[in-house]
Amino acid sequence: MPENVKTQGEGPIKVSYIFPNGDIYEGECSRCAGVMMRSGTGTQTSADGIMYTGEWLEDKMHGRGTLNHPSGAHYEGEFKDNMYYGTGTYTFPDGSTYKGHFNNNRLEGDGSFTDIQGLVWTGEFHGKAALGLKMQHNI
Repeated sequence: MPENVKTQGEGPIKVSYIFPNGDIYEGECSRCAGVMMRSGTGTQTSADGIMYTGEWLEDKMHGRGTLNHPSGAHYEGEFKDNMYYGTGTYTFPDGSTYKGHFNNNRLEGDGSFTDIQGLVWTGEFHGKAALGLKMQHNI
């Protein structure tokens, strides 16, 4: 990152960097053992159109953020070590959504799934399995 680093004032180093593969990062970095790492807040746009805006720690998506895919899929919530982890909302390309808990990029724990007709299903999710879901009725 050395030739494109731009520092501004005190605190984290602000950078605008284009990686050799065409990915672009704009945001905060820190220096650890002479190596620049994404740390703080920033936006990374991959050459194939995936965009993450949020918090970084030691060069990984970590904390709160938003990840947009070219397919229309979208995740907003918590990340840990580059994975969906904690609470968040995942919107599928067809417009259906899952709101709830995640663990290592998987739906895991209490959550609700809203299908494209607007029906809401609640219960406990375990990856692709979700036994005993209940449909929420609006009266």
